[in-house]
Amino acid sequence: MSSSFTIALTGQSLIYHDLRHVSGGEFAAIKELIQNADVSFTNLETTILGRHGGWPMKGAYFQCSPSVVLDSLKDIGFSALALSNNHAFDLGPAGVLSTLEEVDQREFLHAGIGVDASDASKAGIKQFGKRKVALVSMDAGPGPAIMYADNATDTRPARPGVNKLDVSRVFEVDDKKFANLRAIQEMFLSNAMERGNYAQPNDPREPASSDEIDFYGTIFRRSPENCRRIILDEESLQSQLAAIRKASSAGAFVISYLHHHHWEPDWREVPGWVQSFARSCIDAGANAFASHGAPVLQPIEVYRGAPIFYGLGNFLFHLPEGEDEWSSPDIWKSIVATCSFDGKNHLQSIDLTPIVIGGEQQLSSNNYHERIVPVPASKGLAYSMLEDLSRRSQKYGTRIVVEDARVILPNRIRRSFDATPST
Repeated sequence: MSSSFTIALTGQSLIYHDLRHVSGGEFAAIKELIQNADVSFTNLETTILGRHGGWPMKGAYFQCSPSVVLDSLKDIGFSALALSNNHAFDLGPAGVLSTLEEVDQREFLHAGIGVDASDASKAGIKQFGKRKVALVSMDAGPGPAIMYADNATDTRPARPGVNKLDVSRVFEVDDKKFANLRAIQEMFLSNAMERGNYAQPNDPREPASSDEIDFYGTIFRRSPENCRRIILDEESLQSQLAAIRKASSAGAFVISYLHHHHWEPDWREVPGWVQSFARSCIDAGANAFASHGAPVLQPIEVYRGAPIFYGLGNFLFHLPEGEDEWSSPDIWKSIVATCSFDGKNHLQSIDLTPIVIGGEQQLSSNNYHERIVPVPASKGLAYSMLEDLSRRSQKYGTRIVVEDARVILPNRIRRSFDATPST
């Protein structure tokens, strides 16, 4: 494999509408960028209502879309879809089966859901020219146990669902706070039988010692400092890494994908456990790592010559009329990242194209449901976005060069616009 190879990665696509009728030079420029890559990737942040039917599994934040949205993604230029996210099970197992059927019919590279746990955890693999490309896709929740795929047993049938990266949440608190929590449970005469009555399938494990307490479904641990920790289950971690190793050893270029909602209070920050996990994926053989969940742009790292996109925000974010909680401009601004690799899968450069969903004039309005497609950011806004991303990425050893450099090293990232800010 001596030829170069490009992958375009975008924010997640929460898509309700058929976009094939949308015209205009600005959106056309974004489509051209995506179509020109050898592989173009997004996360399908919805489930397809198809011939298997289904019914809503949620009261709020429910998403489902007609199959025509997949034709729209094809028309834009996408060829690879992650399917593991918090909306993949919004129509239950039937929605999973319909989504699988529809993406297969359109020959997308895809991964992250399946007819059972074994199927959901497999890498999707597809040939693109001379390159075999694999996608390993998972979700870390939080989500109900029923959304995750399960294998059949002697007494239970298989459950179609999502590929789960199993994590748990522990709050560490000081002696005073720990004593207050225990006193509250004692006041209400909390006991094991009561907790059993309210137990749910994905409740935390029983406390390991007297320094831990199950406080009505959440584990608190006595500690000198107060902090929240997300802990990866070792068996689940190794299972995901094994899928990456298998695909890599078969000669594939491997994209590893994570969806999660274990966000930091500042959504723009990267949780420490995600950085550790992303690096483990690269160590296992992944050539690129991408993540979504927090609907904002997060820093970029280049680790061992492989790009890590900790959060690519939104590419499409279709909302019903009346929703009013998405006012932050950060939700509507993102990038298209075009990564170039040489014949040995070594990263050569990353071009970043800043985009705004709906255009900049919409950022000051509350007509969120009218923001249908992304367009390129203006010079001034693009420069500001990249300067901000550069500052935040420096913590991860990444230098983003906002200039017209043409010779790019793996630890340098260029932008793909004339960076001179408008006056």
